[in-house]
Amino acid sequence: MWRIIVVCLSLLAAGPSHAQSVIRLARIADIPDQYVGGEMLRAVYAKLNIKLEFVDVPGKRALALSSGGEVDGEIQRIGTLSSEYPTLLRVTPAINYIEPAVFTTRLHFVVDGWNSIRDLRIGIVRGVGSSEAGTRGMDHVTATAGIENMIMMLDADRFDVIVTDLFSGLVAVRKLNLQARIYPLSPPLERIRIFHYLHERHRDLVPKVGQVIAQMEASGELAALREALVKQVLSTP
Repeated sequence: MWRIIVVCLSLLAAGPSHAQSVIRLARIADIPDQYVGGEMLRAVYAKLNIKLEFVDVPGKRALALSSGGEVDGEIQRIGTLSSEYPTLLRVTPAINYIEPAVFTTRLHFVVDGWNSIRDLRIGIVRGVGSSEAGTRGMDHVTATAGIENMIMMLDADRFDVIVTDLFSGLVAVRKLNLQARIYPLSPPLERIRIFHYLHERHRDLVPKVGQVIAQMEASGELAALREALVKQVLSTP
């Protein structure tokens, strides 16, 4: 116990955020694109000699922890997050992107933006900002606790469609062995650039992390890393 207390005190006394050896980030549990984004950030922070740790929690809980300063930030969120959570500072440029897509068991149509699903029974994952924003104002939207729960509800005909990131949805459907029944419609609803966020106490670290992201983006390292991570997840039994 005394060793834990000493470590905590040393972190509090460390001063500026970049002097910390560990940054703890909220990660939305059971969302594959959060894993990919986290591993991309791990490579970014390694160039600053900072270790990352992840706290796996539901989406809304993640925001409560990060905005309240109980953890140091969020792996990746939509670009407008700071307007609702001003204690979270956006790191630019974007670290990743997502492609919200429509999954179904029986419908066949060409997706033409969010309005093309407005009149359907829609399932989304609670706390996923892109899905909440895209379906805002629609009458038949149900927020679920997690992606696998949502997919099983679709399989049980509780929804006409569900919306989740294309990559994450493909992984979760395969994990549940429902590929023969559940499929994505084309094209994705949109492509959204998503950003890393740090709590305001790490204000001095924000430009340093952003500079590394920009360098890795310019060199092609970031795109290559994302491609490798996506392939790894999709090929894992």
